[in-house]
Amino acid sequence: MEAANKLQIRKNDIVKVIAGREKGKVGRVLKVDREKARVVIEKLNMVKRHIKPGKTHPQGGIVEKEAALSYSNVLVMCDKCNKPTRIAMAVDGAGKRSRVCKRCGDVLEAKKK
Repeated sequence: MEAANKLQIRKNDIVKVIAGREKGKVGRVLKVDREKARVVIEKLNMVKRHIKPGKTHPQGGIVEKEAALSYSNVLVMCDKCNKPTRIAMAVDGAGKRSRVCKRCGDVLEAKKK
């Protein structure tokens, strides 16, 4: 997928879902799959999976876990304006690239866990 190279969503970003079953909900990104252009968001898009007994699940059974969403269905939340926003890339004087909020111009940084 061509757009996968331009993914500007990163792990630990706070994002808002703008389409689909989970529309309007906010969560933290756990995983980004650049090849498939999908993101996994903490406690959103939960699905049930049947697991055989094994090392990680000695009992087995039905496990609930997060499923991936398309990155096009989420927007990064800006810390300053506290709204979902698109992202622009800006280059400072030293040549360092950073992600910038299109609404207020504030530099976006991924939250550390």
